[in-house]
Amino acid sequence: MNKHLEQLVKLSNFDKTIVGFEPQIQAQNDKLKVFMKTTEELSLKIENLYKDIDETKNKRIKNDLNMKDLRIKLDEISAKYDSVKTEKENRALQLEEEISKEQISFSNDEIIRLDEITSKKEEELVELKEQLATEEADVSELKEAISKNIEELNKSREAVSKDKSELIDTIDKKILSFYEKIRRWANETAVVPVKKQACYGCHMKLTNKVYSEFLATDEITNCPHCGRIIYKETIEA
Repeated sequence: MNKHLEQLVKLSNFDKTIVGFEPQIQAQNDKLKVFMKTTEELSLKIENLYKDIDETKNKRIKNDLNMKDLRIKLDEISAKYDSVKTEKENRALQLEEEISKEQISFSNDEIIRLDEITSKKEEELVELKEQLATEEADVSELKEAISKNIEELNKSREAVSKDKSELIDTIDKKILSFYEKIRRWANETAVVPVKKQACYGCHMKLTNKVYSEFLATDEITNCPHCGRIIYKETIEA
């Protein structure tokens, strides 16, 4: 077995492992983001509910003030009856009185409606606050768990990186440079096995002649189709 080829296979596996840590860490962070998004949505709902309740209460206050003004107006109309001299003036006062009473009735109904809305929204607010408290507790636990997971992943990545550095120190610089050139475009598939007579980088089949020569040699070989470094599957085992 070619010593340099064996080193490149190991180096390639180290690179694959190191790169593989990033999506695992990202997956942990994404999991946390899902829970964070839920708490953010609940917080926004609570904030909007507070605004709605304040708005409804302000409408209620306006209706309350309007009712007070209308009652004062009714008192004034009642006082005017003593000074009425003609039937026309009397009918005008009666009409004005009826309109004021209708407005009072409408304002009173509106106050009842607004109070019901406020009551429902306040009940909803209590429920959302309870949900938020539960979600925040879950997020807190999840943050701790994810932090530990990421810490372990980083430790593992550092250990692999250390093994890779130690291996690099033993590899011939020209061969290492050759590997790095291929890796610039092939990324983690710079070194791939040949399985079922096909390169597992480009998945193109080697001709019988090329495949026979490949099996017979122990030297570093490139795929004739894509240029990746190829090795016999037995080396991987």
